[in-house]
Amino acid sequence: MQIQWFPGHMHKARLEIQAALPKVDVVIEVLDARIPFSSENPMLAELRGEKPCLKVLAKSDLADEEMTLQWQEFLGATAGVRVRSVTTEDIPTIRKLKYAAARMVPHKDGKTIRTMIVGIPNVGKSTIINVLAGRKIAKTGNTPAITKQQQSVNIGDGITLLDTPGVLWPNVHNVNSSYRLALIGSIKDTAMDYADVAFFGARYLVDKYPDRIASRFDLDSVPTTELELIEAIGRKRGCLGRNNQVDIDRASTIFVNEIRSGGLGRLTYETPEMMQREQAETAKRMAEKAIEDKEKEAKRKKRFRDKQRAQRKSREMGG
Repeated sequence: MQIQWFPGHMHKARLEIQAALPKVDVVIEVLDARIPFSSENPMLAELRGEKPCLKVLAKSDLADEEMTLQWQEFLGATAGVRVRSVTTEDIPTIRKLKYAAARMVPHKDGKTIRTMIVGIPNVGKSTIINVLAGRKIAKTGNTPAITKQQQSVNIGDGITLLDTPGVLWPNVHNVNSSYRLALIGSIKDTAMDYADVAFFGARYLVDKYPDRIASRFDLDSVPTTELELIEAIGRKRGCLGRNNQVDIDRASTIFVNEIRSGGLGRLTYETPEMMQREQAETAKRMAEKAIEDKEKEAKRKKRFRDKQRAQRKSREMGG
């Protein structure tokens, strides 16, 4: 799945974040509890360096509770990182985030603490900002990339919060992560194919949450393949065209929207063990590609040199 998701405003946001970081005491990174790894921006981790980071697992009411606990333990094992999980409705817990961030820089006690909140589009960052500020500061919505520019907000108790636009990265080397981001709505629908995303989600859910699928779509048994599942959903939901054939695109759209709305219950689409395995596979694939690219470049240069020699020899013979 080829996704064009790094428009100009995101490149500009990256540069602004990089310029502002030296003046920031704590970074608050908002992740989606359903995909903590895939919603963690590696570009931000690189820019942050060793600066303290409070990772907030947002939308945890949509994620598998047991898996959220596993992710909190896994992410919290990194030096300089603390983890909290929140839901949109749990206002008291969200308000406590600023105190959790302040405790990460005890040397700043009594001084202004400057925090920066970052996160990919549609992760719930604006909702958290509005709760911390006690008023509507940031626009909220279900579409990615609502925040367009940085803004500094005083959230009280000597703490300021720098809001930043949601930033995706130019390339997702782990193709599974790109599908997961599309599945939960962090990528604009115009940049994805519903059928591709639905088939990816179906493969995972058939394996991990078959009972949820059977219950939600009133299926006597859960199909073993993603195509059979999408077709079964299409028949149940009346997505039929000519000759009683299932409209795969319509059925896929219904399936993806059910996932995003929480209709299938609390789901998590990746585990720490799965991510470690995929990271290793991705690193191997990238290393192999680097070797291939190097060999291609060497061949290109050789062809260019050979062509130059042939042209020079032709001129000499003609002279």
